[in-house]
Amino acid sequence: MSTGSLALLSLLPIISVAIFLVLLRWPASRAMPIAYLVAAGLALLVWEVSATKILAASINGLIVAGTLIYIIFGAILLLNTLQQSGAIATIRQGFSDITPDRRIQVIIIAWLFGSFIEGSAGFGTPAAVAVPLMVGLGFPAMAAVVAGMIIQSTPVSFGAMGTPILVGVSTGLSADPEMAAYAAERGFAEWDQFLEFIAARVALIHALAGTFIPLLVTAVMTRFFGANRSFAEGFRVWKFALFAAFAMTIPYLLVATFLGPEFPSMFGGMIGLAIVVIAAKAGFLMPPANENWDFDSPDKWDEEWTGRLKHSVDAPAPASMGLIRAWSPYVFVAGLLILTRLRALDLESILRADFVTWNWPQIFGSDISASFQILWSPGTIFILVSLITIGLHGLRLPDYGQAMSSSLKTLLPASTALVFTVPMVQVFINSSGGAAGYEQMPIALAEGVANVAGSAWPFFATFIGGLGAFVAGSNTVSNMMFSLFQFGVGERILADPIWIVALQAVGGASGNIICVHNVVAASAVAGLVGKEGAVIRKTLLPFLYYALISGSIGYGIVNLSSGVLNVGFVLAALIVLTIIYHIVKYNRRQTI
Repeated sequence: MSTGSLALLSLLPIISVAIFLVLLRWPASRAMPIAYLVAAGLALLVWEVSATKILAASINGLIVAGTLIYIIFGAILLLNTLQQSGAIATIRQGFSDITPDRRIQVIIIAWLFGSFIEGSAGFGTPAAVAVPLMVGLGFPAMAAVVAGMIIQSTPVSFGAMGTPILVGVSTGLSADPEMAAYAAERGFAEWDQFLEFIAARVALIHALAGTFIPLLVTAVMTRFFGANRSFAEGFRVWKFALFAAFAMTIPYLLVATFLGPEFPSMFGGMIGLAIVVIAAKAGFLMPPANENWDFDSPDKWDEEWTGRLKHSVDAPAPASMGLIRAWSPYVFVAGLLILTRLRALDLESILRADFVTWNWPQIFGSDISASFQILWSPGTIFILVSLITIGLHGLRLPDYGQAMSSSLKTLLPASTALVFTVPMVQVFINSSGGAAGYEQMPIALAEGVANVAGSAWPFFATFIGGLGAFVAGSNTVSNMMFSLFQFGVGERILADPIWIVALQAVGGASGNIICVHNVVAASAVAGLVGKEGAVIRKTLLPFLYYALISGSIGYGIVNLSSGVLNVGFVLAALIVLTIIYHIVKYNRRQTI
């Protein structure tokens, strides 16, 4: 079968997701079983993968879904514990003391705090922490999920202490034994130095593309969830949004350049959070008090905005609950995530040791294995901190029991979609090794695109990386699948292959914005069942912006020999000028 035909067939599971989930607005619990059947049918009938391997991939998907459900439960339990103790009311009051403006709050929580948590733990943890926190503060559940998804871009390549680079790119490239020799030829005696070189390029592209992400978060929020349905109200905080962007991306880029891939997102988020909160309290670049923006009253919200996870906006903050005490559980979460993942402490070797890990190697004799590392899971940290909170906040056991009961009620209906989503992903990416001899579906699809794109490939490289994350739910997995392929395409079109690999890593990060896997999980955390397609429709524009501008920057860089005014840099400039035009237009309209 031709490369083009295989590419089109490989696209069918993704098309089915787009049609049923996004266009027809079916809930993921109905749409994803169809996508699973399409992927399994292709694997069995076209790729001629054995039924045993398809079953093994499906079971592995169910196990992975279970690990996600465990994380989601822990995140919801922690939030409900803080609701019961009154800490959420105190945290809400603390944000109101900085500013009641929801645009500023979403930048601080989603962009800065979310980036810090992404750098610490990755793998969807920012949504599990930031999304329920925003819901607890009075954000509509869908607004919280959309904001949590949009920021899953710039910090993702360096999430979980650099895992997408140190594991994803490294594993993907090292599959070719000649890559070590290539790195040595480029002057890198150690493989880690080569990865640091790639990471610096990834960070540069991210720092440029991420400049407008906080602004896009506010604009999307005011357009879809404001009383006036206006992009303009979001663009009016452009000064603060750009300041918050640079407060994160400048230290992020410096850390990536001089310290390597482990800490850019963590340090960028932490430093940016300190700078921005201090500046906001001082009123620096803040909107005037008479222009503070808030959501309409909850009784006027669209029904699809709200989920099973409820907030109590009118609940007063306990007089005995100070701000530090209220925030202390989240401080414990962040601290434990950092401590367990610091390579210098090497706690990973204990927490992921065989004697505390459940394994199912070579399921049904296939090459697919499953495992669950309960002590390494962020879900365990969330549950542990919720128990610590009983003592920290003096919570009565009946109140904790109520938090537990509410969490289970929220979790169970939201878990259905994951039971089909993750197995579909596992069948899709484990479709190699069939009797037909075809590459796995993601590679077949990428090869078809590469044959059409030719020298314009840098524009497509980010979208292929995004596609990998869209179906796999992970920037790390996308990098594993496509890094070596992207390197080969770079050599084929006579471009610097390292820049093409960097575009893969950036694109893989941007794919998290619309990734079905992550949308379903984030929606589950917020108790938002059946509205996953609506979330993706709202995050599609930020994804297209990120993938297109980073691809344009990449094209401009690899074709720099033809001059600064090449197509890539011109297109990137046009995108930036378009955003600037709308900033000026909306702010001029405000002053008239």
